[in-house]
Amino acid sequence: MNNLKLKNKTTIAPALTTGTLILMALASAARAQTQTPYDPLVNALIKKGILSQAEARQVVAEMSAEQTNTPATDARFKLPDSIKAMQLFGDVRLRYEYRGVDNAPGANPDTFYRERFRYALRIGVRGDLYDQFSYGLRLETATNPRSPWDTFGSNGTAGSVTPSDKSGSGIGIGQVFINWHPETWYEMTLGRMAMPLYTTPMVWDSDINPEGAFEKFKYTVDQVDLFADFGQFDYQDPSSAAAIPASDIFVLTWQLGAKVNVSDDMSFKAAPILYTYTGQGTGSTGLGSNFVGQGDAGLNVGVPGGSNVTGYNEEGINKLLVLETPAEYDFKFPGGGLGELQGRLFGDFTYNFQGESRAREAYDANPGAFTVTGLHGPAEGQDKGYQVGFGVGSAGPVYAPMQGVVYGSTAKKGAWEARAYWQHVEQYAQDVNLLDSDFFEGRGNLQGIYTAFAYSWTDAIMTTVRYGYASRIDRQLGTGGNNLDLPGLNPVNNYNVVQLDLTWKF
Repeated sequence: MNNLKLKNKTTIAPALTTGTLILMALASAARAQTQTPYDPLVNALIKKGILSQAEARQVVAEMSAEQTNTPATDARFKLPDSIKAMQLFGDVRLRYEYRGVDNAPGANPDTFYRERFRYALRIGVRGDLYDQFSYGLRLETATNPRSPWDTFGSNGTAGSVTPSDKSGSGIGIGQVFINWHPETWYEMTLGRMAMPLYTTPMVWDSDINPEGAFEKFKYTVDQVDLFADFGQFDYQDPSSAAAIPASDIFVLTWQLGAKVNVSDDMSFKAAPILYTYTGQGTGSTGLGSNFVGQGDAGLNVGVPGGSNVTGYNEEGINKLLVLETPAEYDFKFPGGGLGELQGRLFGDFTYNFQGESRAREAYDANPGAFTVTGLHGPAEGQDKGYQVGFGVGSAGPVYAPMQGVVYGSTAKKGAWEARAYWQHVEQYAQDVNLLDSDFFEGRGNLQGIYTAFAYSWTDAIMTTVRYGYASRIDRQLGTGGNNLDLPGLNPVNNYNVVQLDLTWKF
């Protein structure tokens, strides 16, 4: 009997072991679902003659089919095969804001202020596709291109007295783009994208996401990073609001830049940009009319009744050939008890080569708007803008004109940043439709100071305090520009803004 038991053990055990190995291999293959037919264990069983190719295919197919029919409680989110990686990103922001304006003497009203509590949501996905492609999609509150903010208690419906009316709120597409980077030295982006140029809020509001095409070339020589950027941004499709046929208005950009890495703790960067416009179109108002920039000073009301009042155009893009030169010097230094710190000296300069012609066409469009303020001819000069500033913060985060703790692009527990700059933008120097709508109210002929401080309490929560003050440069000129936050106020003599933000970044 003992011999029989021993014989049974020696003959049955190998069979059980082989069967177990087969089941384990097939289950492993079915779970893996790799691009090859079988995993290494299945291949080993085939080589030993335990399984044939046909048997392996059949059993693996059956087990895969069984997995497809597993109960819903075992289901897992599955990305399409075309997506290599996906990341959820965005932020939720809460804000208290005060804006105050002193209008021209004798204007009615002579002062104006707006105090409000606001909120903003930006949420999206981004990641990599196969074959050197990437993508991004972001939704955000509000439809204003220069602001994602909605206001608490805002009644979007005329005559509504409903508390917490939602009709004034909405969701818009902030970003939707595809990026192709076939080589390390070249990439191309199509769609509505985050600002790809190296620029500053003096020229481009940080909330504007340009639409169109962008190409970037980059090359490194020793300690110097060279780059060339080209943008073809669709500014507006006039046929959406005017007679057809009409050509789209484009702003074309050419940028050449270099970053010199002097050492691990020191670098210098500069990148001039040239802007031109195509397809301005025709019309008596809006982009199709010559920019004037004056308020209705002849009536002493300080409010022209809106940006499209004939003869007081605040939006025109005629005669703009602008050269911008942003630059910065970055360095690290010991901060004593604060640890290593990173400092930035930065600035920007713009010059409109057609500024004199822009001023002449403004005067010719409505001489009466100027003579009442003492100008009996086109304004001279008024074709330059500049910004000079300093920033300091914790070492580690990426700092740039539109990046850093102050701009909420990074959140790391204990990280902080402070920055301040002086800004001066003359009346005919730049495109007023692109200027930062917070500092200084998206208008020309203003100069003043901007300050901000931000601190990250956790890896997700941060607070930011901002203050700005601006005043009119030339008292014989208006403060041209159209901003939905304080519409129709022109000329602005003095302007104050305070913002207190609480941000959750994810």
